[in-house]
Parts: sequence; structure tokens; C-alpha cells
Amino acid sequence: MEGFRVEVECYAGYRGEETPRAFHIGGRRIEICEVLDRWIAPDHRYFKVRGVDGALYILRHDAVSGEWELTFFEAKS
Repeated sequence: MEGFRVEVECYAGYRGEETPRAFHIGGRRIEICEVLDRWIAPDHRYFKVRGVDGALYILRHDAVSGEWELTFFEAKS
């Protein structure tokens, strides 16, 4: 699946690892209230997060280009 490019606001922890805190898509800013999971692939880092809107998202970070994509969305049921 090809994702949608998004702008992501991150927090760099004490080890310098960036963790998403909010992202912008379609003119909206969505604050992240919880990082549910994270995993690493050879060229990407993935974050499964819950927004303050209650929806689930998977954000993918390209380690080479530094760009972020939204690869999954599930609205609050």
C-alpha cells in the first residue's frame, strides 16, 4: 500500500530516537495520545498510534529521505 505524505512533529528522547507526538494531514493537526507499537524494517520505522480523535494510525518514517507517510487509518468505532 502506498501511503499519504504527512508532516510529523516529533520528540527526540534521551537516546536521540524520534517519537511522533502529532501529525498534519489535510489541513488538520492530529495530536497523538498513545504510541501503541513500534517496529523497524530495513529502510523504515513504523509507529502504530492512537490520535486524540480515538482513531488508529500507522505512520512510516523513511530512514533515508526523512519523510513520513500515513500507511493505515481506522476511525474510532
